[in-house]
Amino acid sequence: MSDLEQQLKQVHEKLLLLVKQYHALQKENSKLKDELNETKLRNNTHTEELDRLHQRAQILQSSKNEMNEAEKKAFEKRLNNYVKEIDRCIALLNE
Repeated sequence: MSDLEQQLKQVHEKLLLLVKQYHALQKENSKLKDELNETKLRNNTHTEELDRLHQRAQILQSSKNEMNEAEKKAFEKRLNNYVKEIDRCIALLNE
């Protein structure tokens, strides 16, 4: 076998190896993207649950009248925002 044929064979083998590595990396990348999406979904779910628990805690705290003035104002502001959002949704439904 000539030197040129040996070099071509080596280049071909390296190219095959690179293609194999490329496919393995594509597969790994796809798997990691799927895992990332699942993690984002779980994070969103946990964030929503945390928000609900904070709201429940505030409601319980307000029902016990253990809120200071700043907390009461923040709670009232939040309730007013909810009412405005509900009114906006109703208005959109009536259109």
